[in-house]
Amino acid sequence: MRLLLIEDDDMIGSAVRQGLARAGFAVDWVVDARDAQLSLSTGVYDLAILDLGLPRGDGMDLLKDLRRSGDAMPVLIASARDTVKDRIAGLEAGADDYVLKPFDLDELVARVRALLRRHAGSGSPVLRHGELSLDPVRKEVVQAGQPVELSAREFAVLEALMHKPGAVLSRERLEEAVYGWGQEVASNAIEVHLHNLRRKLGSAAIKNVRGLGYRIGGES
Repeated sequence: MRLLLIEDDDMIGSAVRQGLARAGFAVDWVVDARDAQLSLSTGVYDLAILDLGLPRGDGMDLLKDLRRSGDAMPVLIASARDTVKDRIAGLEAGADDYVLKPFDLDELVARVRALLRRHAGSGSPVLRHGELSLDPVRKEVVQAGQPVELSAREFAVLEALMHKPGAVLSRERLEEAVYGWGQEVASNAIEVHLHNLRRKLGSAAIKNVRGLGYRIGGES
């Protein structure tokens, strides 16, 4: 899953990006409202973490513009604006959650996961499809009751597919979900990860929809 972190404080931004990366997310980080607007316009993100006090614009205006454009991507505000009025304003502007600085990084990760589950229409932290289950918190995959060992990249590809069971994801979309800015991506990287996943999970686990992309199970 690919996240956009919008935070102008270097120390907070660095810590949050590292913490989210350790939790298995691909994270892009921008430090002002103008760059955030350009990044959001790409439509590649699954969730944004938004500070409100930003250079070159205000985070609240950024959020309102996003919602006016019809973008329903989950947004978690992480701000030092701590009055009840501020929190209400953020939620009414379209934020899905609001956390106050300073925050606990583990709590932030848990809130991010909860928002992603809610957006995907699932209340359970464990993603399931048939006999296959994936626990994004424990980084565990189980198939027919047996644990499956995956690399970090293989896990990220499988998680992206299982968040949208039945949906066809293109190779480009899987790259966007797994890799952040500045990470070198070989032209066949996703195909290699998918090949390894099929070897470990069975050839029928992931279907290739010719000319479109890949999906979990189902008919090709």
